[in-house]
Amino acid sequence: MIETDRLILRPWRETDVAPFAAMGRDPDVMAFIGPLLDEAGTRAAIERQQRFQAQFGYCFWAIERCEDGAFLGFCGLKPGAKGTPIEEAVEIGWRLARHAWGQGIAREGAAASLDWAWANGIDRVAAITVPANVRSWGLMERLGMRRQVDLDFSHPALAPDDPLSIHIVYAIDRPG
Repeated sequence: MIETDRLILRPWRETDVAPFAAMGRDPDVMAFIGPLLDEAGTRAAIERQQRFQAQFGYCFWAIERCEDGAFLGFCGLKPGAKGTPIEEAVEIGWRLARHAWGQGIAREGAAASLDWAWANGIDRVAAITVPANVRSWGLMERLGMRRQVDLDFSHPALAPDDPLSIHIVYAIDRPG
């Protein structure tokens, strides 16, 4: 578990399913991610993160607001997706419920996740998004991540003509 001034990044719970499913049905939340998620897709996503936590000690953790325990989304680390240029890297990622946008929550959670990575022996962290997701890659830059143009790729999980297929890559090394 990671705590910041306002947030708790923690393992997933059964009580996270409903609010995470609501996020997965929100077209604005999913605009740069892919198709809307049904309950089966939501549960599969959570189970995937639980497996990462069990195997590696980290995942895209659930975000809870300290003040009231509200579920806000996720932020954290996971192994890079297979078949991508970051397959051998640790990936940082975030997704927030729309009501949590514009409050610095993603930045606070991501900074805490990077601190956790450095404290736990991870030397390099990468992130991916689609070029149109300006808010996401803008946050990557504010975190000190740098664009890795030579690693941009067409995501293997998407059809080549899918508008979300092209992904850009950012990365950051552990501070010296």
